[in-house]
Amino acid sequence: MNATPLPSITRAPFGQLPDGRAAHLYTLDNGCGLTVCISDFGGIITAIHAPDRDGVRANVTLGHPDLASYLNDRGYLGALIGRHANRIGRGRYTNDGQPVQLDVNDGENHLHGGRHGLHTVLWQAAPSAKTSAARLSLTHLSPDGDQGYPGNLALTVLYELNRANELLIHFRAECDRATPVSLTSHAYFNLAGQGDILDQRLTIAADHYTPVDAGLIPTGAIVPVEGTPFDFRAPRAIGQHIGADHPQLLLGRGYDHNFVLRPRPHAGPTLAARLHDPASGRVLELSCTAPGLQFYSGNFLTGGAGQHAYRSGLCLEPQQFPDNPNQPAFPSAMLRPGQVHRSTIAYRFLVAD
Repeated sequence: MNATPLPSITRAPFGQLPDGRAAHLYTLDNGCGLTVCISDFGGIITAIHAPDRDGVRANVTLGHPDLASYLNDRGYLGALIGRHANRIGRGRYTNDGQPVQLDVNDGENHLHGGRHGLHTVLWQAAPSAKTSAARLSLTHLSPDGDQGYPGNLALTVLYELNRANELLIHFRAECDRATPVSLTSHAYFNLAGQGDILDQRLTIAADHYTPVDAGLIPTGAIVPVEGTPFDFRAPRAIGQHIGADHPQLLLGRGYDHNFVLRPRPHAGPTLAARLHDPASGRVLELSCTAPGLQFYSGNFLTGGAGQHAYRSGLCLEPQQFPDNPNQPAFPSAMLRPGQVHRSTIAYRFLVAD
């Protein structure tokens, strides 16, 4: 009787950056049918191959075949995001009484860490494999003034693919000046492996969400999901109400909102969302330590040359709340010297009958 293969990790070339530096692609295999491809450029998850109820594997995340396509991509496909995920209004905030101006890259606002945020970094990579998991450690020093952020920020991101079909992402950060930190992954999921995501069923463990203005900046309000198209407390097809005549859906062209996750009962990751594709039986369970979850239904995917089709993938981004530094009623994302930021995202892939 053959033994089950052990977790493994391999490295392959993934092209060159414009300055000549070489990028690489790492393939993590848990030996149990799940493989994940990650580049040291942007920490990008380029592919996740998962089996359906019949054991047929498909890529359940959107990606590109080569580095050049990622250099031209504007959708943050699969990338690590920071220093601060999501939007900061006008790219401005006050830090201990001092005004801070960040890079403005989304109209008049700051989005996902700026034009040259962590999604554009060539990280230092260290792969390893043990009997329990394949691991890829990425490190980077974001210098003082990077995209306007104050202070040096030392970052470590550990990807871990274990034999329980879980992909864990552990974030760690330390700074030498106060700086807001909200780190996440911008993976786009489509559990069918093709087509759109409208028939897939989503559950989010949130009783409230944060509405936005015309610039998709939170108004500061925290409102109940009950009685609205934002109520995903029980499984609901994504397409059921996405076209409803609701002011918030019109502003976001669909779902592009932060959901207020229920308080964690313990220090570890807590189940935040569940995505189910009835056709294939594939299930994704997302657990995290963050207070918020951005649900984005792929409304700005263009389907143009080299781009993925409209609503062919969705993002579930654990995060601190958007515009956090300007919203005193939101949980603080400020990291100060002597503190250590730690957060975790866990994706668990299952199959339902």
